[in-house]
Amino acid sequence: MNINLKNRDPSLKLEGLIAAQNRLSSGHPCMPILAAKQASVEAGIGGEERVSEIFRKHSFPFEHRIFHDLSPTSDEQFQMDNFFFSPWYGLVLEVKNIAGVLEFKDNPPQLIRTREDGHRDGYESPVFQLERNRDLLSAWLRSRGINFPIYGAVVLAYPKQIVAVPPAKTKILFPNLIPSYIRSIPQQSKQLDIDTLHWLSNELLASHQRFIPKPISESFSIPFSDFKPGVRCEECGRFGMIKLPRTWNCPFCGASDHNAHQRALLEWFLIFKRSITNRECREFLGVDDVNTAKRILQSMNLLSDGEYRYRSYMMDFNNINFFKVR
Repeated sequence: MNINLKNRDPSLKLEGLIAAQNRLSSGHPCMPILAAKQASVEAGIGGEERVSEIFRKHSFPFEHRIFHDLSPTSDEQFQMDNFFFSPWYGLVLEVKNIAGVLEFKDNPPQLIRTREDGHRDGYESPVFQLERNRDLLSAWLRSRGINFPIYGAVVLAYPKQIVAVPPAKTKILFPNLIPSYIRSIPQQSKQLDIDTLHWLSNELLASHQRFIPKPISESFSIPFSDFKPGVRCEECGRFGMIKLPRTWNCPFCGASDHNAHQRALLEWFLIFKRSITNRECREFLGVDDVNTAKRILQSMNLLSDGEYRYRSYMMDFNNINFFKVR
């Protein structure tokens, strides 16, 4: 039976891109850029989900643990798309979903994609990413007194990805080949007993830190003033919900939503910046009263810094219990 210890985190990058497009005018010059980036992120998530589905469907007749989207914290933070952990070895999988004809270059490390129209694009080499992750994971284990074999492979999410020039030394797999590859890895001598495997698995989970992207306005150099303020109604999609006692009301469709401010403030941190003041909260949500804004901010269990009028609030993205902003 598969023991899946960690599922994929919802993508803050994707949620930020969607939220930003909702708050920009349809003719804004950055809309095509944001839409293209959203499509790229969604393709990556789709590829990783293909691999997750393979692990859900296949079992292995030996002790193991499976981690999806794992980012242990060491001297450097690193992110592994998938990590398969057994008493004999670990396997790091780097997943790519880039359509076209692919060429893996070694000097310098690079991935070249040729589209159907002949256009060529360059990407950071997934082989380099994989080797970096293997090195950092080995260092993470050594810091806990464990020397352990770590294998790695690059997974191409769909067979329509054609490899014209494969990497010289790195294994390339499609998702349906992962189970047979895992079974082919030699189990020469058990490296870890079950107690140590369990302890290290808990250490990996405790060390995980969610990837927090830069705010959209900073990443794409979009002025704050270009974005629409206000609380968005999930029913009709319009901005301008009005704060009433214990709820928010949409003046356009009449819908009520007790938690509408939660989504709006999450959008603030994803789009604008990592902190917010009482004044910024009032201006963004369309709330006039200082105390009302204070109650809203305090109800969110945000981190805070400073006193009185100089106080600012920050979201702890690793501990939020609500997410969807769409």
